Amino acid sequence: MTEIRLHNSLTRRKEVFEPIDPENVRMYVCGPTVYDRAHIGNARPVVVFDVLFRLLRHVYGDDHVTYVRNITDIDDKINARGPSDFPDLAPLEAIRRVTDMTSGWFVEDMAALGAENPTHQPRATEFVPQMVAMIEDLIAKGFAYEAEGHVLFEVAKYDDYGKLSGRSTDDMIAGARVEVAPYKRDPMDFVLWKPSDDATPGWESPWGRGRPGWHIECSAMAGELLGAEFDIHGGGSDLMFPHHENEIAQSCCASPDAGFARVWLHNGMINVDGRKMSKSLGNFLTVEELRGQAPGEVLRLALLGTHYRGTLDWTRQKIDEAADALAKWGALVEGIDPSPSAASPVVDALADDLNTPAAIAEMHRMARAGEAEALAAAMALMNLAAPKVEAAAGDGDLINALLAKRAEAREAKDFATADAIRKGLDAAGVVVIDQKGGPSEWKLGPDFDAAKLEGLA
Repeated sequence: MTEIRLHNSLTRRKEVFEPIDPENVRMYVCGPTVYDRAHIGNARPVVVFDVLFRLLRHVYGDDHVTYVRNITDIDDKINARGPSDFPDLAPLEAIRRVTDMTSGWFVEDMAALGAENPTHQPRATEFVPQMVAMIEDLIAKGFAYEAEGHVLFEVAKYDDYGKLSGRSTDDMIAGARVEVAPYKRDPMDFVLWKPSDDATPGWESPWGRGRPGWHIECSAMAGELLGAEFDIHGGGSDLMFPHHENEIAQSCCASPDAGFARVWLHNGMINVDGRKMSKSLGNFLTVEELRGQAPGEVLRLALLGTHYRGTLDWTRQKIDEAADALAKWGALVEGIDPSPSAASPVVDALADDLNTPAAIAEMHRMARAGEAEALAAAMALMNLAAPKVEAAAGDGDLINALLAKRAEAREAKDFATADAIRKGLDAAGVVVIDQKGGPSEWKLGPDFDAAKLEGLA
């Protein structure tokens, strides 16, 4: 069996992955808060952990991996949008309308990026009773307290708080969004339950009508669907503190004989053209917008070109390079039935802390060496396919005429003309495949531009 090694954020080192139960490998990944369109930063963990999901199933078997990725549909941004979009509906109905719409957008966008649905995709609103029960348990065990309609987790009661992020208490207070409130025993204490007024969505509880805090949502859903202890917890590095730190604290205190998640994986952030992505800088990119620029398969490859733990600098060049690679690979593997065993060099790369850049480099090598079956298997494993582009009849005739003219130029040793035709076809998005001892073949790339083709006539 392939040995998988993963960089565990909790221990800060790469470790051999040994599942608790090889017959049921379990992974939880923090999903989106669905108040609007998903942006490219939301997409990165989905694509990264989709590759890990595929690797785990390749190694342990399709029926032996359980993957949970939640949808956060209880949030103050959603609460604000609900009555704005649906002023005639009750608060809970309004947020449901909003989140049905936005989660639908999310699922559609992620499917376009080649991400398979997880085994379970729970919505926070469906697990409020489990959250209430967990909070009651934490109060009974002395780790949480009620104050002015709120319930708070008492951080001082958990000795290992800060172990994941490696921060001191002073650093955590200074560097995080710590809400100072008179009802808190300590500024670091975080909310498990908070009251709701009549205009805000709420649920009945022993502490009055209210709603859960963000952190308890993931702990309750993970515990219900994966158990008190499971193998892998993933998410963006921006969630390490306070969200994941708080998840660990409340989950380990609720189940002191379990360790919650054994391995923690965190993907890096995304910059756009070298700058942090933000609406104020005008470089905020939604997946919907990017799908208008390139097919989802191309965006997926571009997202995987940087190691998941590193910062990804999103540029147009990365999209163009991914489009070119997929077009060339697609032409090489067309009609070939992949054999899973042929993908072993790429499996080895992915098994080394999900090293997608090394896997992609290996796929380029396969393409150069003409190892079509191995390349087809690797593309299938990583769910990378060449986008389908069809040519109009006139376009095909023109391409064939240009290739015939190029062949004549090469025969006459007029290499300047031959090279100019080849460069023109490349610029128009036509992938030319030269054959030894035979006429050149061609295939349309995902960036095919018929207008540029006509300019070559």
